[in-house]
Amino acid sequence: MEAVVPVIRVALPVPLRQHFDYLLPENVDISQGCRVRVPFGKRELIGVVWQKDPDTPYELSQLKPVSAALESVPVLPEKLRQLLNFAADYYHHPLGEVLTAALPALLREGRLLSDYKSTLYTLSPAGLACTAADFTRSAKQLALWQRLLTGAITEEVLLAEYSRNTLKQLLAKSLITATATERPAYDYQGLAQPALQLTVDQAIAVTAVQQAQGQFRSFLLEGVTGSGKTEVYLQCIAPLLERGEQVLLLLPEIGLTPQTLQRFEQRFNVPVQAWHSNLSDGERLNCWLNAASGTTAIVIGTRSALFLPFKKLSLIIIDEEHDLSLKQQEGFRYHARDLAIKRAALENCPILLGTATPSLESLYNCQQGRFIHLQLQNRAAGQAMPSFELIDLKQQQLQYGLATTSITQIRQQLSRGKQVMLFLNRRGFAPALSCQECGWLTECKRCSAFTTYHKHTRQLLCHHCGASRPIPKQCGDCGSSRLAPVGQGTEQLEEHLHHLFADTPITRLDRDSTRRKGALGALLNDINQPGARIILGTQMLAKGHHFPFVTLVIIVDVDGALYSADFRAPEQLGQLLTQVAGRAGRGHDKGKVLLQTQHPEHALLQDIIQNGYASFARSALLERQQTALPPYQYLALFRTEALQSELCQQWLQQIVAWLTTHAALQLMGPLLCPLERKAGKYRWQLHLYSRHRAALHHALAELLPVLERWPLSRKVKWQLDIDALDLS
Repeated sequence: MEAVVPVIRVALPVPLRQHFDYLLPENVDISQGCRVRVPFGKRELIGVVWQKDPDTPYELSQLKPVSAALESVPVLPEKLRQLLNFAADYYHHPLGEVLTAALPALLREGRLLSDYKSTLYTLSPAGLACTAADFTRSAKQLALWQRLLTGAITEEVLLAEYSRNTLKQLLAKSLITATATERPAYDYQGLAQPALQLTVDQAIAVTAVQQAQGQFRSFLLEGVTGSGKTEVYLQCIAPLLERGEQVLLLLPEIGLTPQTLQRFEQRFNVPVQAWHSNLSDGERLNCWLNAASGTTAIVIGTRSALFLPFKKLSLIIIDEEHDLSLKQQEGFRYHARDLAIKRAALENCPILLGTATPSLESLYNCQQGRFIHLQLQNRAAGQAMPSFELIDLKQQQLQYGLATTSITQIRQQLSRGKQVMLFLNRRGFAPALSCQECGWLTECKRCSAFTTYHKHTRQLLCHHCGASRPIPKQCGDCGSSRLAPVGQGTEQLEEHLHHLFADTPITRLDRDSTRRKGALGALLNDINQPGARIILGTQMLAKGHHFPFVTLVIIVDVDGALYSADFRAPEQLGQLLTQVAGRAGRGHDKGKVLLQTQHPEHALLQDIIQNGYASFARSALLERQQTALPPYQYLALFRTEALQSELCQQWLQQIVAWLTTHAALQLMGPLLCPLERKAGKYRWQLHLYSRHRAALHHALAELLPVLERWPLSRKVKWQLDIDALDLS
């Protein structure tokens, strides 16, 4: 009887919406979710087994054999595969690329898991025969030897307390035995720090989440800034740790990781790990392995931490759930908040979305009964909410972009030993350089944008494509050498503040000042010291930081976002103003917020100041309903770019023509993108709206296979963005 040759279907990291069939070598045991190395053209790729014994349309003689099976236990467990399969379908992205996005870089390269087993250290017979007198020359070796006398210790724990050099010295003397072992589940040692007394609202929120353990529930925790949302998270987590279960906390920005990690480590005697792009490949793989084995109890990470293979995931928390950074804007364009809700459903566990400024989508889900709405309406320690004052710039003299009133109030707070925070959402020294003779402005040669002047590095930098060039000596039009900065960025404001307040320390937080590893933690540590200080920065300041000594916040330029064409601009401005203002008055002193504007009468500013974000959000939702915009309709966006503008327009017109038979869709476009040209290519977009999600996705599922065969599709670069947030 002829032996049956097993066939496997493999998902590969290529931009093709199909799988590939291969022959599996005899006597190789492999499961779905395992990695294999396979030939693909003239190269070899690492893929994931997606199906065993598929009904292949090919003759076996046409199939190539697998080069190597890298493991027999899946690196992607079943529930995680279900999530990734859902994500590939929902975002209409090739499954192979989606699966690859869920693996650490070292596993994508084909490293073997067996190389990363945990190491357990014990004393050898020679080590057990030693006495303290044998270590009189080295106190460090003595301390490690005495620790090992109490029992075996894992490498992670050992290196947290002792140096690798000391370990190597005892190994060289054959006093220690190293054994490769499976990573053990964490051992809960109780609270390292007592929990705080909860307010009534906090207690209601904690009880609601705890009662939902073991079942899928979505909670929106809306709490004013300083209302103690983090304490709610901590007390929701505590009972889970006693049972040896795991928790995922997603943050929108790397900048929030250090203070959050510190807060959780101070409270719990369990392993807490970070996950973000600033970690090395080895550090990320270690976190991935510890999540999979149950060695780590809590992972605090940015959006891709959603794809970690937790062993016992029992609660997902999304902090600052409204933040745009939770949406991936390149490649696989998923929204971490939305996929986290799907993962919670698959894991049958609750999910808690926390924010002071809920997204309109989340508020809509509360109205529809999909989310349970929990509210913290007062600050946890009873502090008053900050007061607002509009500074009419038309009525003030300006000094370095600051109104006289603003400077006076800064001096008052500094004289009291308090901290002042200035928010300016433009990094660099100035948005452009201008010729004083003819008005010429420095523009990016590749984008429809000006280049930002960075004085510290003596460069003009495009913040859209990253292109840089030296400062020109002459005007590009008339040849004049009279070039001067136009507008103001954080670099320039910092320089001016040093002149105005020469004796006051100034801390600048933006992408430039925090580029070096460890720089952000050092700057935050400075801010958390009492005493007079000026804090200056961009959006990094607006997201969840606790600055207890800040009593005055000044938003230097409110007007930039008041007249945007993006329908989400009012919501984003309302969130930004509320979040930045929320940094004031979190300590013992009441806070104050100054808004510098040329338009103090603007309805949006008046609504937020007079009525607060919650009232603004309700009216904004009503406007969205009246104009049939998300969340009352579903949005997909095609964006295309090419060296020739007309190619983009023609390609999108083909889509419009193809979709004319779908009555359930409303199309807007083709339109030139607001940033018409980027990195040398022209950009166009087409908006697809539908009141029925299923109808929209059905049309896209039919369109994409057809679209990829069009000749024009090979001449333009295009992306499909489901539930698009960035319309630029």
